[in-house]
Amino acid sequence: MELLRHRTVRMRLTAVYGGLGVLMSAGLLAIFNGMFATQVPSEFPAAQASYASMLKVSVIALGLITVVSVTLAWLIAGRALRPLRVMTEATRRISAESLDERLAMAGPRDELTGLAGTINDLLERLERSFATQQRFAANAAHELRTPLATIRASLDVAVAKPAPLPVAVVADRLYEQLDQVERLLDGLLVLARVQHGDLPGTTVLSLDSVVAASLAARADAIAARNLTVSRASDPAGSPVAGSAELIRRMVDNVLDNAIIHNETGGWIQVSTTSHEAVACLVVDNGGSVLDPVLARELAQPFRRLGADRTRSDHGAGLGLSIVAAIAAAHHGALELLARPEGGLRVRIGLPPA
Repeated sequence: MELLRHRTVRMRLTAVYGGLGVLMSAGLLAIFNGMFATQVPSEFPAAQASYASMLKVSVIALGLITVVSVTLAWLIAGRALRPLRVMTEATRRISAESLDERLAMAGPRDELTGLAGTINDLLERLERSFATQQRFAANAAHELRTPLATIRASLDVAVAKPAPLPVAVVADRLYEQLDQVERLLDGLLVLARVQHGDLPGTTVLSLDSVVAASLAARADAIAARNLTVSRASDPAGSPVAGSAELIRRMVDNVLDNAIIHNETGGWIQVSTTSHEAVACLVVDNGGSVLDPVLARELAQPFRRLGADRTRSDHGAGLGLSIVAAIAAAHHGALELLARPEGGLRVRIGLPPA
């Protein structure tokens, strides 16, 4: 009963193949008996009896043909579906802990091997995605552990002192670490939103105006490090379409990176240009010579270069990864290039509005 309630593909193929065989056989027998009937004179009883016997034989033959056709159709359908059963069983065995397994389908290139290849491609993408998520979670846990450990150590020191420490002394250290945790959580939330395609407030805005506002907001930080900023503006304003909130965040992160990872008394060059195919923001900053290969990896979450990039005042290593995610969400791209003479070039290309 369970088999009848759930009609499988094999049963449907059997019905089709077997039904076609039975219909063709019945048609041939009907044609043959019809032709014979027209040749039998009604006045000859012996011929009529012979015709009746032939009809019985035809019915018996049709029954045998039906049994043979259904049996052969069942076997043929099972053989045809055997690779699918193999793929199904192999896919069921694969879990999050065994995503490195692949479906091995031998034989000529056909629809089934093509399906197996598609499933293998899907498993490869899932494996990369799971690995990325695991690394991201591990890195996030590590980044959170550092300020939390510092907070705990500060409290332990304050409690262990014979005389209580002034609240302001402990509070300053705690606030510093809590600010770092808040920046990390804010960066994680923005990165998660962008990677899931959440683009709030889509509009058309001038990339040049966004850069000008971002530089003005960072005038004190630029002056504190005695940085020289030169800017080349696009007369057209480099209009782009997208989320105003995220594009401003993207520009802010690029400029923060250029300010923080720079030499005291160094320089920053900012330019915006627009062409028919792309609107560009290019930010160059001075600094130490960087490894070109490692510099291109700075767009990955929690990736830093050099000992100075591990200090707590330099953030959690999410700035450029957020920039890359925002650019990709707007159908653009981020390019990172280590300058041969030192420092980093950040180039963002977005579709023009």
